[in-house]
Amino acid sequence: MITRLQAVFPPMATPFSSGDVDVAAIRRNVQKWMQAGVGGVVALGSNGEAPLLDDEESDRVIAAAREGLPATGFLIAGTGRESTPGTIHASKRAARLGANAVLVRTPSYFKSRMTRDAFVRHYTAVADASPSPVLLYNYPAVTGVNLTVEAVARLSEHPNIIGVKETGSDTAQVGAFVDASSRAFAVLAGSAPTFYPSLCMGARGAILAAACVVPDVCARLLDHFREGRHAEARALQALITPLAQLVTTVYGVPGLKAAMDLAGYTGGEPRGPLQPASPDAVDQIRAELHAVRSRFSEAGLSPLALAKGDQKIEI
Repeated sequence: MITRLQAVFPPMATPFSSGDVDVAAIRRNVQKWMQAGVGGVVALGSNGEAPLLDDEESDRVIAAAREGLPATGFLIAGTGRESTPGTIHASKRAARLGANAVLVRTPSYFKSRMTRDAFVRHYTAVADASPSPVLLYNYPAVTGVNLTVEAVARLSEHPNIIGVKETGSDTAQVGAFVDASSRAFAVLAGSAPTFYPSLCMGARGAILAAACVVPDVCARLLDHFREGRHAEARALQALITPLAQLVTTVYGVPGLKAAMDLAGYTGGEPRGPLQPASPDAVDQIRAELHAVRSRFSEAGLSPLALAKGDQKIEI
């Protein structure tokens, strides 16, 4: 199971059509990502607007992603809820729909009560009940809470907890998670600007928003690292970092969806209360995507097609 996590996974955005989940677009996006060399996809992560979907919509997203994947494609489904019973229920539904693993964010509403022991009890109960293996999901910038090294170390011993997605810029924490956890436990980078440094600290793979837009570039970076071509890996890291920052910290989900549209995927508009990226933001993302693709193409690594409106422009 751990070897399946030694890959890049796009945390897919959820496209909508007339306000409803666009299952056909999800299937198309997933098929294209797999052709670019990723190991699978993450449905209903933060970039999937999971908190803005109801349970029935969430189930349709997972089912559509599974349909778009080949039999060997690895599907991770976000199932985190504020309550332990709610998370267990969502995890069981995801397993029935074909999720190979579930990604469980830290509960955070009652922040002052989210202690190490509370997290250990919560994740242990979820892992005991979940038919699919569990990935911890630490995202302090959004949740306002942080999984401690001690909690991760204890949870890594559970036979049904297989890893953690660490979404942050603190590579020292990535290294601490690696050092403290069991051998049968994978630390996954969750931030593209720190992808290469996280690999150097022992991360085995990554779940990256940038992989929704330039999956081949992200997958190639991982290949370079594994093959010991560190200069090439660092060059790709420098290449993707500005784009990754635009589609995460700067413009968030609306920016990611706009970037997907520009890259030939279906992103579409976000669901309210999120608002679409502004024209200026789209222009900035387009310019950075053009720069990434041009330089990647110049190296003879990938064809480039940027979408502008309904027309694709070959670079």
